[in-house]
Amino acid sequence: MFQRILVALDSSDLSKNVFDQAIVLAKSTQARLMLLHVLSPLEDGYPTPIYPIPDAIYPVQHEELLRQSAQEYAAFEREGLERLRSDQQAASQAGVAAEFTQNTGSPGPTICHLATTWEADLIIVGRRGHAGLAELFLGSVSNHVMHHAPCSVLVVQGVVDESPQAQLEAAAATS
Repeated sequence: MFQRILVALDSSDLSKNVFDQAIVLAKSTQARLMLLHVLSPLEDGYPTPIYPIPDAIYPVQHEELLRQSAQEYAAFEREGLERLRSDQQAASQAGVAAEFTQNTGSPGPTICHLATTWEADLIIVGRRGHAGLAELFLGSVSNHVMHHAPCSVLVVQGVVDESPQAQLEAAAATS
């Protein structure tokens, strides 16, 4: 059955459910887990990029904006690693062998690349349930993974809200 399960996690509420499903499956098959967090601008909580102003005009503000942006990104990166360490400990307490990695990039291709190099038998990924405009603007990591993965994919469904108001709110949240 499955011996190497790649679990794609982010900072969303859905990730807790994805992780729980991975633990149940790993325990039942004695599989090992690779917990993956991809640092991506598509993720909630990603620091707003600072567009540098010409440093010849406002050198002090330019340097301060760059320093602030670097600090926010470092904090975001640290939070991701802390979540991964916590999940690894929870897996260990449940009797499941787990390791973790945090990579930077586009989530879909990064997940598929790691699945290939780590030789995963299964990828577990969440799907937030965006539809219509929200899916168009936000993209679909799970859709990319399903179509490009080198192995089987288990998609854990989030709550689907296809109302026009929900689509507009999700699209507005990304701008």
